Amino acid sequence: MPPESELETFGYSDFGVGIRYLAQTLVDDNWIPDAILGVVRGGLFVAAGIAYALDIKDVRHVNVEFYTDAGETLPQPILIGQEPYLADLSGKRVLVADDVADTGATLHFVRQLLPAGADVRVAVLYSKPATTYKPELAWRSTDRWIRFPWIQVPPLRVESAGRSSV
Repeated sequence: MPPESELETFGYSDFGVGIRYLAQTLVDDNWIPDAILGVVRGGLFVAAGIAYALDIKDVRHVNVEFYTDAGETLPQPILIGQEPYLADLSGKRVLVADDVADTGATLHFVRQLLPAGADVRVAVLYSKPATTYKPELAWRSTDRWIRFPWIQVPPLRVESAGRSSV
């Protein structure tokens, strides 16, 4: 974990303000998605928040792993579990929601999963200046490591019979 001076702390009240900003921007642009695709895990919070703010019922998810720890990544993003069915989104407005556009690798990966005929926009709470995928909507920009409220404390683990589980 980076030192405290290199962290940006993001609280639950910031979440409400950030989500409202993203949703209002979509309304102001007259671009309301037909579906929202949340990138698991942090993007699920963003997808759900925007879905409630805009009363969108078609909320989907894609489970992608890239970061393994603070500042540590796999060589490239990988899909976890089954690939979601997205072919029916051709010709529709699709909002990809994530918590942060950091390197851009995950967003490039997710974009490739969507049909070519989809009208896609990406909304994130934070965009990093060095990202290779510039989202259409971002609440804030920072080059610091972001400490989101859902990861401010370590996960709980249960030790039993010599193995650990979450």
